[in-house]
Amino acid sequence: MASVELRGVRKRYGAVEVVRGLSLDVAAGQILCLLGGSGCGKTTTLRMVAGLERPDDGTVRIGSALVSGPGVFVPPERRGLGMVFQSYAIWPHLDVFENVAFPLRRAGRPVEPVVPLLEQLGLGPFVRRRPDQLSGGQQQRVALARALVADPAVLLLDEPLSNLDTRLRIEVRGQIRELVKARGITAVLVTHDHDEAFAVADQVAFLHGGLPEQVGDPRALWDTPRTSAVARFFGVEELAAVRVAEGARVGDTVVPALAVEDAPASGACRLAFRVADASLAEAGLPGVALSTTFLGDRVETRVRVGSTVLSVPGEAAPGAAVHVGLRRAYVLAP
Repeated sequence: MASVELRGVRKRYGAVEVVRGLSLDVAAGQILCLLGGSGCGKTTTLRMVAGLERPDDGTVRIGSALVSGPGVFVPPERRGLGMVFQSYAIWPHLDVFENVAFPLRRAGRPVEPVVPLLEQLGLGPFVRRRPDQLSGGQQQRVALARALVADPAVLLLDEPLSNLDTRLRIEVRGQIRELVKARGITAVLVTHDHDEAFAVADQVAFLHGGLPEQVGDPRALWDTPRTSAVARFFGVEELAAVRVAEGARVGDTVVPALAVEDAPASGACRLAFRVADASLAEAGLPGVALSTTFLGDRVETRVRVGSTVLSVPGEAAPGAAVHVGLRRAYVLAP
């Protein structure tokens, strides 16, 4: 296994700087997720680790080897990496076995590891099928097997589950973590889905505007987001019309402080909470029901609270006076 180190990495496309002096460390054997919205620089960062993009500035190290820096650029095929692409990128003219065996044959190595790995991924019955005879989930497992079969020092995964339905995403993300950990491989995962990030990664780097805004274990990012961008991504809503003091009660909830760096700098603290922690209740924040939406396993009601409109679980007639109860809330400390 090998560590990954990025120092002061920058990448520009014309006048646009997509990655702006980014520094990150991935410890050997660790799974790091680059998480964030579209355009935050996460895929560009991954491609610079892979050698598919050349940084304009900064250095990239894999283990002790400098693979990108001033006067140095090691091509992708010499970095000892495995990569799983969003589009799978498996060869349509080769069957499952030959797709997975390709890295071994290219390196002149025995192909005996192929079948046990395919069986581990539930692909044993499909070894002689072509990709067009497989489901999307099976194709993604083939791509994963091909990336793992040669025991790479580092595994890179670029939104590997985005083309799968919900059930398959849950199944395959569990297999990814299990296989990577069992083989002791260092991995970097790119995704915009925090459920996927939390299920797979040991550490999460939330990228915003080409820089990591917060790096930590999943629970730390969820419980204590340090900036408004991180808080919003993880579903924390600021209720701008409500100003409260730390320790105040909202219904039965005692409100703790959430120290967000770019919270309002003056005036009373503002209330913040996750909509997932809100529901219609007997007591809480007063509001007016606007409309309801049936969503299969639940009904949500759009409620105006002050100047903010929220969609919360529960059903109420339009125009009715209601209360929004909170299981948990925060104060954005100034």
